[in-house]
Amino acid sequence: MSLRINDTAPDFTADSTAGKISFHDWIGDSYAILFSHPKDFTPVCTTEFGAVAQLAPEFAKRNTKVMGVSVDSVEEHQKWKRDIESFAGAQADFPIIDDTSLNVSKLYDMLPADAYLPDGRTPADSATVRTVFIIGPDKKIRLTMSYPMSVGRNFAEILRALDAVQATDGVPIATPANWVPGQDVIVALSLNDEQAKDKFGEIDIKLPYLRYTKAPGK
Repeated sequence: MSLRINDTAPDFTADSTAGKISFHDWIGDSYAILFSHPKDFTPVCTTEFGAVAQLAPEFAKRNTKVMGVSVDSVEEHQKWKRDIESFAGAQADFPIIDDTSLNVSKLYDMLPADAYLPDGRTPADSATVRTVFIIGPDKKIRLTMSYPMSVGRNFAEILRALDAVQATDGVPIATPANWVPGQDVIVALSLNDEQAKDKFGEIDIKLPYLRYTKAPGK
């Protein structure tokens, strides 16, 4: 069965470039991003891991840990990290787990139904292992994104989505299309106008069901 928003992210234990990791323990009280790749030493994946390495300070500011998944061994990951760091000009200090068993790929339903994965598999065999999960401190899945092999991920959008998830977590607001931090947010329909004013102060009523307010804390 496919994982859905608000499902508990499956726990697992795996070897990684940072040693053996138990996923839920590793998350702790942080947010987490789990992002996966079909194989080491592939071009698009190298640019993506490089982008994550460059964004490490931004994730840290957001109390967010990042973990990469690739269907190769830790030994191969360590070799690949040298290419990533050379390309990105930044240290790739986040863990990359060994998923040669495809345990995590299967737990997170990343593989195509007709996957055929013999020894010596190519990236095409695990093409859909190219997914992003944003997970909350309560270990619930907040957001997922999946990409085809030909489309490199936009990590600026992933960071923006993380900001939106954190801004709305446990607060009766939502973010409008193309929202970025600092912009107004939408009041949830669970509040009537008076309740919204009591909670947020001034509200801007565009339509009876579309009401804007300043983002809490701004």
